[in-house]
Parts: sequence; C-alpha cells; structure tokens
Amino acid sequence: METEKKMQTQVELTDSDLSEQIKAVTKDSHVRAENTELMLAYQRGNISLTQYKLLLCSLYEIYQALEEALDNNSNHPSVAPIYFPLELARLESVERDLEHFYGQDWREKIVVPAATKIYAHRLRQIGKDNPEYLVAHAYTRYLGDLSGGQVLGRITQKSLGLKGGEGLSFFSFPGVSSPNLFKQLYRSRMNSIELEEEERKGMLEEAVRAFELNIQVFDDLQKMVSVTERESELMHTTTRNRCTRHTSTHSKLADGEKLTARSLQIQTSLVNASPLFRMVLGICVALATVGMGIYAF
Repeated sequence: METEKKMQTQVELTDSDLSEQIKAVTKDSHVRAENTELMLAYQRGNISLTQYKLLLCSLYEIYQALEEALDNNSNHPSVAPIYFPLELARLESVERDLEHFYGQDWREKIVVPAATKIYAHRLRQIGKDNPEYLVAHAYTRYLGDLSGGQVLGRITQKSLGLKGGEGLSFFSFPGVSSPNLFKQLYRSRMNSIELEEEERKGMLEEAVRAFELNIQVFDDLQKMVSVTERESELMHTTTRNRCTRHTSTHSKLADGEKLTARSLQIQTSLVNASPLFRMVLGICVALATVGMGIYAF
C-alpha cells in the first residue's frame, strides 16, 4: 500500500512514546485477556461454531460503534494520524461473515451480551466527548486483530472445517500487504500525536479501560456459549428420548399385531379342525349353556 511507503520516515520508539506507554500500562490486562476461557479455547485450537458466531455478533456491535466514531472524527488532530479506513476497517468484513452463518436476515438473528452493549456505548460516548480517547481503542482493537488475525483465522478454519475462506473475512486484511511494516507505521503515527499531560494520562487510562471492556465481553460471551450449548444438548436429548419412546411404542404395537394374528391363526385352525373335534366342542358349549341356565334358575 501507498501508506506503507512512508515507513522510510519511521519514528524511533522511546519510553516516552505513546505506543510504548500504552503497552506498559496494559501489560497485566493483556495477560488477563489472553487467559479468558474464550481466548484459551483459541490457544488450544478448539473453537466451537457457537463461540465463533457469538464472537462475530459482538465484533459487529463493537466495530459499528468504533468506526462510526472514527469516521465522525476523522479530522480531529488526534484521530487523523491513525485513521486508516481502507486498510483497517472491519465492519463490512464482519457483515459478510454474519451473512454466511446466519443468512441474509442476519440482523434479525444476532444476539449480544450486555457487556458488548456497554462497550459500544462507551465508544459512542467518547466519540462525542473525548475523541482523542478513540486512539486507545483503535490501537487495542486494530493492532490486536492485525497481529493475531492470521493465526486465529487458521485456527478457526481448522476447528470449524471452513473451506475457501468463507466465514473468515474478519481475519483478512487485503489492504495491508505487510502487517509488520504497517504496525510500525501505525505506532509512529500514534507517537506523533501531540497531547497535553492530562490528555495523555486520560488516554492511558482509556487504554486500560479498553482491555477491561474486552475482557468483560469475552467473559459474557462464554457465559452465553455455555447456556446456548446446554440448551442445544437438552433439545438433542429431548428429541432422542422422543425417538426412543416412539420406537418403543411402535415395537409394542407390532408385538400386539403379531399376537392378534397368532390368535386369528389359532381360531382359524380350530374352525378347520376335524369333525370329531368340532362335535366335542359343540357338546361342551351346550353343557355349559345348560349349566348356566340351571344356575340362573
């Protein structure tokens, strides 16, 4: 990309650089995010379809809010240096993935946890009140996705057996030919942003908040996954029990039909018996009838 050619004028990182300061203050939060159950599933290479679909639903809400705020503040002195919609925008990619899994009416089907709505609300709030804080969220989300996108994409594809890249658009950055060079460019742009001391302090606090919001989203998503999978298992068990009962009933009916048929065969055999047997049977019936008449009398 043309933007990557500007890497010739990279800014050398120092401890006073904004990107390094954000990295330092979010170190512990970063570790906690990586140890959420959802991220551990990715690390084990064992992501489920339910987990991935619910993750996409939340990513849609998050990126819709983030990119709307970035677009509205693209000329802000703090936002303009790190505004790369052609290279980084994720919303359309997530929409393609959601359509692949949910169909054309995916907007009517997606569900997100409360933590996702809180995250989206925060992004819209700072977009109006503190646009410079968007830098912390953009850095956390975009560079995180760009750094781990290829690896997570391969894990998702293998775990779910997806073919041809369908349902994996989120992990693809066609506008970025070299992720490493682009990340260097992005950091240098961040470090060029001029901030007052209070603004810098506020941005560092917002970076920590960004990680905490992501952790809450991951935790809430896993709770939803657990509930969804339990409901699915319950439905499967109920269906299986119904099938078992239906099979049992059908078997009993079949046994009854066999018994009836056998009884009919016996009756037919009796009717077709020898004349002597029929005569004896007739005498028995007659005696029984006389006996009942005497008893009644």
